[in-house]
Amino acid sequence: MKNWKQLLCGFCAAVLAWGCPAARAEKSAPVQPLIERLVISFAAHGERDGAALSALQAADPALGEKWARILDLWEEPVRVRDELPDGLPDDDTLCLVALGFQLNPDGTMREELTERLRVLLAASEKYPRAFLVCTGGGTAANDPAATEAGQMAAWLRAQGVDPKRILVEDRSLTTAQNAVFTFDLMEKQAPAVRTIAIISSDYHIATGTLLFGAEAILRDSPVTVAGNAAWRAPSGALSPMFQAGALIELSGDQETAFRIYYDTYDIHELPPLRQEEDGGNPSGAE
Repeated sequence: MKNWKQLLCGFCAAVLAWGCPAARAEKSAPVQPLIERLVISFAAHGERDGAALSALQAADPALGEKWARILDLWEEPVRVRDELPDGLPDDDTLCLVALGFQLNPDGTMREELTERLRVLLAASEKYPRAFLVCTGGGTAANDPAATEAGQMAAWLRAQGVDPKRILVEDRSLTTAQNAVFTFDLMEKQAPAVRTIAIISSDYHIATGTLLFGAEAILRDSPVTVAGNAAWRAPSGALSPMFQAGALIELSGDQETAFRIYYDTYDIHELPPLRQEEDGGNPSGAE
């Protein structure tokens, strides 16, 4: 990433400023710079920034504990599987979350998204009482009405999947938004869910697991991420710094997140990230 050193220096300055008596006299420390220094430092060096974490825990103990848990999750290796493991709940407390992929300009699905759906279909047959979430918004350059989730749901219905099992989240345009909006959807339409499994391409599984797990921590959700199933893509990668940007997006700072996305964008076959004019929503960051 071209600018992570500058970003990190800015967050270091915020921590140092918080350490002075005048700053400590304020009602609250600037927790956002502390969070961002913490995750960027971890992505860059693979180590926890003890000063930033301590400052965050002092400024907001509950939030500091949550971000310590998120770092624990980030450190934990993720085993990418070709199919869902045995032993997941065999009822409606399980939800299989399929992450979208950018549509062709005409609104049809790319091969990568179709292959992810084949993995989801097999998983849905293994766990026939689980809910299925299709998540992804409008990413077709020439068809503003088409959404990833809409096309995914239509494909599943065409394969004979019971429509009552399918939940459609068609607003998200980044993996971080996949997580936020999927949790919102489950809380409204499938409140019994306590376990989710991530369905995506192999290179995307660790990021999906991290972000959905982090979102559960941040919102104090009882839902846990347990298991995954992946399509083995011929190419594609997501860097730790990209994951840092996604965590920063979850924390609420979209501007910094997109600075990081622009500098670390390494996802196979997708166009450059852009901001939508009608509301600042990002596009193409899945």
